[in-house]
Amino acid sequence: MSLLVKAAREGRELVHITPASAGWGHVGFRAVRLAAGEADVFLTEGVEVCLTVLTGRVDVQVGDQTFAGLGGRQSVFDERSPHAVYVPPGQSVQVKALDGAEVAYSSAPARGLYPVRLIEPEQMKRSVRGQGSNTRYICDILPESEPAESLLVVEVVTPPGHSSSYPPHKHDTATDTETVLEETYYHRLNPEQGFAFQRVYTDDRSIDESMAVENHDTVMVPRGYHPCVAPFGYSLYYLNTMAGPQRKWAFRNDPAHEWMLR
Repeated sequence: MSLLVKAAREGRELVHITPASAGWGHVGFRAVRLAAGEADVFLTEGVEVCLTVLTGRVDVQVGDQTFAGLGGRQSVFDERSPHAVYVPPGQSVQVKALDGAEVAYSSAPARGLYPVRLIEPEQMKRSVRGQGSNTRYICDILPESEPAESLLVVEVVTPPGHSSSYPPHKHDTATDTETVLEETYYHRLNPEQGFAFQRVYTDDRSIDESMAVENHDTVMVPRGYHPCVAPFGYSLYYLNTMAGPQRKWAFRNDPAHEWMLR
């Protein structure tokens, strides 16, 4: 099975990944595009969901709670954080677009320990990681410092000609210095006709897949290292969803490439 999930070119649903379709135990991911006035309705059942308004404006109703006028970004490359909503299991959700909108749903199995809450853009930490042509720009949407049972959600913008998730790192082994986290990368390109590259590989090369990703494509990372490169002329955005047995991001760099951090 390929780790690259190509986006649907037409219709509401851009991508839909479940633990069953991915062959793993935790991460689910779905992205939809909605025309003005269009609504997306679903039940969270046995999962927690981090709903991220990528672009456009929406009203979100969870049970009897309404969060009106969320969003407002024209592009995921705007220098501003998104609105997000944390939704526990067992909830009915309606997302109605006020204008053309794109919404992402990150999910993972949960018991229902935390209530529904709005995550405002001002609550999200923005930071710069790396240096030189390894510089990228981070927005922590749902980090481990904020309440959730399993989910970790972050968005990253990588400038043209830069590398990202680099040096290559992995989080697939439970040790004192590494945790086990499945992960998806939901990619956007600017301009939209662009492409980028992502490689997923393990130490023993039992997984070694190099992919050309286009706008709205998703890469699944069940285990192994997973660096990205944005070619000259095209900015790369990706939304990461991570989840696993322990809600902590602790990783191991590929020893062959760790020298560049010294």
